[in-house]
Amino acid sequence: MSPHPTLPPPRTPGRYSVALVCLGNICRSPMADVVLTARVEEAGLAGRVAVVSSGTGDWHVGNPMDARAAATLTAAGYDPSLHRARHWSTAWLEEHDLVLAMDGSNLAGVGGAGERVRLFRDFDPVEPGGEVPDPYYGGDDGFEEVLTMVERTCTVIVGALQEELLQEPDES
Repeated sequence: MSPHPTLPPPRTPGRYSVALVCLGNICRSPMADVVLTARVEEAGLAGRVAVVSSGTGDWHVGNPMDARAAATLTAAGYDPSLHRARHWSTAWLEEHDLVLAMDGSNLAGVGGAGERVRLFRDFDPVEPGGEVPDPYYGGDDGFEEVLTMVERTCTVIVGALQEELLQEPDES
């Protein structure tokens, strides 16, 4: 038995695309995007796995991530500088292999759960199926809490990606 949830099959053999979604794309999903991208690179999968993020709301489009989220990532050794907020598009449902929403409201905002649409924390080894709380209106400790959840969950996601992609040849 696999130690983590299985991934839906890739649309393109040997490649995988993950889209992360929150409300404004300035806190939770960009933090997860930066961490997952770093973990994918560490695992040697950078050429095979694409990671993107967006928000169901469009009011932050083009902006960098929240300064507190960026500071939390920087303090932990990540580089948040490239992020610019993007707006969710329903076309992403067909463009990505897996869409991971940060909470139930975000999940509803992308059309609800399905084979390729799940909660991000469905992969959390501590609280599978939990929600990533929105730290925006709280203090710095909320961003630390989100980073802790994101890091442990990204470790499981990368393990699932390795398992999935090791079954498939790299067709580059």
